[in-house]
Amino acid sequence: MTENTEKGQKSRKAAIERQAELRRERAAEKLRENLSRRKQQTRARRSGQADETDGLPAAKMDES
Repeated sequence: MTENTEKGQKSRKAAIERQAELRRERAAEKLRENLSRRKQQTRARRSGQADETDGLPAAKMDES
């Protein structure tokens, strides 16, 4: 292999690893947000308050 080819493969591998690390970090953040939201919902149910939606509204039932 030539020196340029080896450098290209190493930089491509490093870029793939960086992307994978970013995906893992985003997934971990989403899991933390989800856990926090679920804990808030549980606390609200215990205290008798309505759930505060933070994301998308619940799916609507077909009323036809």
